[in-house]
Order: sequence, then C-alpha cells, then structure tokens
Amino acid sequence: MNTKIIATLALTLALALTAAGCGGGDGGGSEAAIATGPIKIWLSNNPEEIAWGKEMVAAWNAKNPDQKITAQEIPAGKTSEEVIGAAITAGNAPCLVFNTSPAAVPQFQKQGGLVALDSFEDGKEYIETRTGPAAEQYKSPDGSYYQIPWKSNPVMIFYNKDLLKKAGIDPENPPLSTYDEFLATSEKIVSSNAAQAAIWPAPTSEFFQSWFDFYPLYAAETGGKQLVEDGEATFDSPEGKAVAEFWKTMYEKGYAQKEKYNGDSFGDAKAAMSIVGPWAIAVYGDKINWGAAPVPTSEGTVPEETYTFSDAKNVAIYSACNAQGTAWEVLKFATSQEQDGSLLEKTGQMPLRENIEAAFPDYFEAHPDYKTFAAQSARTVEVPNIPNSIEIWQKFRDQYTSSVIFGKSNVDAALSKAAREVDELAGQS
Repeated sequence: MNTKIIATLALTLALALTAAGCGGGDGGGSEAAIATGPIKIWLSNNPEEIAWGKEMVAAWNAKNPDQKITAQEIPAGKTSEEVIGAAITAGNAPCLVFNTSPAAVPQFQKQGGLVALDSFEDGKEYIETRTGPAAEQYKSPDGSYYQIPWKSNPVMIFYNKDLLKKAGIDPENPPLSTYDEFLATSEKIVSSNAAQAAIWPAPTSEFFQSWFDFYPLYAAETGGKQLVEDGEATFDSPEGKAVAEFWKTMYEKGYAQKEKYNGDSFGDAKAAMSIVGPWAIAVYGDKINWGAAPVPTSEGTVPEETYTFSDAKNVAIYSACNAQGTAWEVLKFATSQEQDGSLLEKTGQMPLRENIEAAFPDYFEAHPDYKTFAAQSARTVEVPNIPNSIEIWQKFRDQYTSSVIFGKSNVDAALSKAAREVDELAGQS
C-alpha cells in the first residue's frame, strides 16, 4: 500500500469540510450509546484491507445475526476525508470508518461528527490496554479519545542494494546512521551515476509531504517530539534546524531532486533510497533487492532508540450511528488480537498494539522481513491532535519548501516564521 498516495486523502480537508457545530459528539445521546442493531461500516479501498474486512464482517455476522454489519468501500470522491466530512455534515455517516486519518480527527470532532470512545464504560481501559503508552498521542485536547489507534506504517529508509553496490557502497551495511554518513553515501550514489538521486522525496507543497521528509527525521533527532506540544511549535529549535539544514544540503548538492518525479522514483531505480513503511515489502519485495535502516540523526542513534513517523490510520465511531452499542462491540471485535493478527497477515501493516512481536510470534517467525518494521513500530510519533491541524502543517510546509528545497529564504528565519504562525493557529479553537 502506497502511504504517500493514502496520505493525499486529507489534501483538501480544510477547504472541503464545513465546520458544523463545536466539539466532539456523543452521537444520538444515551439511547444511541446503548442501542444495538444492524450497522453500516466503511472500509478503505485497499484490496488487502477489503479482503480482511470481508472476513471480519462474515465472522461477526455469523455470531450476531440480529446485529449484522453491512460493509462497503468508502464512496468515491476527490478524497476519502472529503467524503467522510460531507457525510458528517449531511448526518448520514456510517457507524464506523476503518480509515480515519489522525490529521482529520480535530476537524471531524469540531463538526460534532465523532463519538467519544471513553464514553463507553470500558472504552478508555480498552484503548490504553491494547495500545499501551502510545495511545496518549491519540487523545484530543479535551482528554477524550475520538479514535482508536488501529494500524501504523512506521517509515524507515528503504534502499536498493544493487544500486548501492554499483556505487561502491557495502550493500549489507551501508553507512546511513549519521547525517555525515548519509551525505557521503548520497554523494557516491550520484557521482557514480548509480542513480539520478540518492533519495527523492516529493518536493511539492502539499501539507502532508512533510510526513515523508522532515517529520521522520525530526522525530528521530528529538527522541520522539511532535511538531506541536502543549499548544506551541517545537521545531524552531536546534534539532529542527539541524534536520532542515540536512535536507537543504541534500537538495543543494543534488542528492535529492527539486523536480517532482511523475512515477515511482524508487521502483523505477531513479533513486537508490526512499522513506517508506512496511507496505513497501509487498510492493518491492520481488522486484528489488532491498534493505531497510532507521532514518538518520545528526550524531547517529542506535536503532533501538530511534523514533520515526507512524503513518497511522485509525477507526472512529461516527455520531450519526443509531446503534452505537453495537458499533462499540464491533470496534472491539475488529481490533481484537485475533483480528489484528488477520490484518497483519493480509496487509503487512502493524496493528497499533503494545509489543507486537510478542503478540504475533508465529507471523514474524514466518515473515522475518517484517521484524525490522515491527521493532520500529514501538517508537513512533503521530501528528499532533490539535485544532487547525491541516492549516498548521500547511504553514510549516510553505516555509519548508521555500527555504529548504528551493533556497528562497533563510532556514532559521523560515522556521521562526512558521513557528509564529503555528502558535497562533494552535491557540485557536
């Protein structure tokens, strides 16, 4: 599954959604919260997830004939988030959507479209027991959970061993840990003409692109900080500037390209490396002789302590649901250890469950390629759950592309300007 494509699901969210109402919803009130009966759910249009969803629904329906699930793919639209937002506004959203972007939750909550999951008696305990300490990142500012952390694609450096070997680099142990090592490796790749670029993140200005260049390295450099914490930007800091200067050097030296590649630069062997999640194993595994490494840090952090971006997709109960009691039981069923194991088996994506390797030892013994990503999934950073999330990322991206990618402004000044704009947005309701 190409997470960069899936990330575009939120692209027009800020413009497309109508901010109807304030705060999260409690759905139809106490009656809806305990009501049971048939429910409708939406699934991602990813083929592997659809296969999982169909089996999950069949298993539930066989045991609960009076509370049957009707499932469909998220209806077609410009973006999935636009479709979901429109359904909230129209009051006809399904009970559950198994593809809720964490970046969209603040807007959906503002629309009054989401049910606080801790309004269910066992809601808070279930979420925090399943996910562990990482669940804290998915709380909304009011202290409630409006989403259950479901699955992640922790991003790492994927590299083409054949291209590295062509560049005279040890393909089994490439020096990529520190910024200096990464730059030296990149120089060899480009100067040897092994590939046009060492790495080719999208140099475009869509807000979500920072999730696949700046943000993973920032998470690693800071030991797990989010872009915004306690209502204030964190990136106008020595760590944020170090990450930005690293990427600026990559672009200035031509190791990363300033032009958008219309296709898959890694799959087409135009770039020797890419920042991807475990979905890439299924996509590239039979085509490219690949390896994976943590994202670099300035001084080199051991893999066991390196953080990265989670690239998660979650599940929420939508307040239009008239049988929220059933919806909550289905949500627990669909995120049970049995169903998480089935999801892992069918998609290779990591359930957001504490100590995933211990939970599914047979899977990882049979699929050792996924162990690196499983280990990384224990150290991930999510997008901040804050008001004006999309606008905040866009303000950051605008300054980043101008200063880091195209060199039109000073990096320090750009980060400071972005921080002021982000602070103002984060302080608004």
